[in-house]
Amino acid sequence: MGLVDEIQALRAGALTKLAAADTPEALEGWRVAHLGVRGAVRAAQQKLREVPAPQRPSAGRAFNEMKDTLQDCYRRRAAEIGAGATRPAGARVDITEPGRHVPIGRTHVITQTVNEICDIFGRMGFTVAYGPEVDDDWHSFDALNIPPSHVARDELNSFYVSDHAILRSHTSTVQIRVMEKQSPPVRIIAPGRVYRPDTVDATHSFMFHQVEGLYVDEGVSMSDLKTSLDQFCKAYFGPRVATRFRPSFFPFTEPSAEVDMSCNRCAGDDRACPICKGTGWLELGGCGMVHVNVLNAVGYDAERFTGFAFGLGIDRSVMQKHSIPDIRLLFENDVRFLHQF
Repeated sequence: MGLVDEIQALRAGALTKLAAADTPEALEGWRVAHLGVRGAVRAAQQKLREVPAPQRPSAGRAFNEMKDTLQDCYRRRAAEIGAGATRPAGARVDITEPGRHVPIGRTHVITQTVNEICDIFGRMGFTVAYGPEVDDDWHSFDALNIPPSHVARDELNSFYVSDHAILRSHTSTVQIRVMEKQSPPVRIIAPGRVYRPDTVDATHSFMFHQVEGLYVDEGVSMSDLKTSLDQFCKAYFGPRVATRFRPSFFPFTEPSAEVDMSCNRCAGDDRACPICKGTGWLELGGCGMVHVNVLNAVGYDAERFTGFAFGLGIDRSVMQKHSIPDIRLLFENDVRFLHQF
């Protein structure tokens, strides 16, 4: 048998064995036996020196074709079974080597706060309601007893999408939508994003988050409102927090009040406190008893039912609880800041 015949036989036998190699270990063994330093291909190459000169060109071509075929088939087979065709001979995987650290994501501090607020009010019997972020005049103003001349309806104070649709400036729109569909008793909170054309600074943003609450039933009073908000503040900010209510005015509530909480940094003992400005109190939001006109607008019997409503700033609550000096930190997505929560 001439060398050319031996090369053809070597090629056929090697391909047969390669097809039978179905594990990384078997494939590595085939590579060592055929393509290794002391393998069959190297041995056939050594025999080329013994071939007579007239036969050497044909034998060389047969050898090169055989070698190229085996290398190509090996690479394809390695890719098929994931053996790693380029792995050096004798290489092993060190299973004791520490794995790569994969950063684990976490819930944004705003979302954490929304979930905690929903949980606190959920324990008081409130359910969570949601509504559209683009709403019409009726749900945004008219049903809330906000007259056409009110400053809130000016283009400088609301983002108008069209003549009769705006990006909601409060989540009170959700309260109206719920009352239109549900008869008393109604006890809901409505968290979500709201939009106002405010100049962005350390305490203001054109987009921020609110949670509004509504409770309508027979015999609901101002004392129920004060108790609910006081219990929320103690559950969220801590048991030592005190609350106070100051008279105010809102078109959709009567009587109306602003609710404040005691400063959780200085408790009024530091006149230079950057949080409360030395007053000892921090404003949380507005509240009051639902106006009779609002109850009539949704078809409720104002002689039978009463209710209270409140609105709290979620971003402001986060800033007060964690002593965050700038609201923009909540939206800049700096992971060094967000990983603290």
